[in-house]
Amino acid sequence: MGFANSACSFTRFRILDPVPNELWAQIPDKLKQFAFRDIDDIPEMQSQGWVCYEDMLDTEWAAAPPQKGAYIVFSLRLDIRRIPAGVVKKHLAVALRDEKNRMHEQGKTFISRERKKELKEQVMLRLRMRFLPIPSEFNVLWSIDRNEIWFASTQSKMIDLFIEEFLKTFELKLEQLTPYNLADAMLDEESLTRLDQLEATQFAPLS
Repeated sequence: MGFANSACSFTRFRILDPVPNELWAQIPDKLKQFAFRDIDDIPEMQSQGWVCYEDMLDTEWAAAPPQKGAYIVFSLRLDIRRIPAGVVKKHLAVALRDEKNRMHEQGKTFISRERKKELKEQVMLRLRMRFLPIPSEFNVLWSIDRNEIWFASTQSKMIDLFIEEFLKTFELKLEQLTPYNLADAMLDEESLTRLDQLEATQFAPLS
């Protein structure tokens, strides 16, 4: 789901650090520097990086530039290989059986822990090349005037990944705009103290 859909869940952030004036001209190059790298043909389990808002296959922004008036728009793409545990278990069992048969022919019976680890690594490497990564895309909207970022996800793991990738790319720290953080920016010290003293309302009996 993204901002172009009829409904979208998103998380808001504010930029804590001052944005250098020279950064605006550098944004296209920084996005390309930390753009998504495809892992279809290599045995990596995960890859993440920036892609064009209009086309998640476009890592050169050939379809459209990231700047749209008073906004910078792009997407975070995440590809993950998911190998079912049952598949790993089966192929590891086959590898161990073949290893036992080979050792039996040599008059041996014991498989060392190091060899078992090596066999598992070999199995995982083969399976990685057989399972294609599953792609996902999360839109990013950067309001230049408001110094605010909207990220099209509310998943805590994706939020952490986005904050990490944003800091790595632009060297700017983000703070999630939770209701409390919004109140902190709007209220005076006396009102904020009263807010800290409020207790949550209990709508149902505790079990």
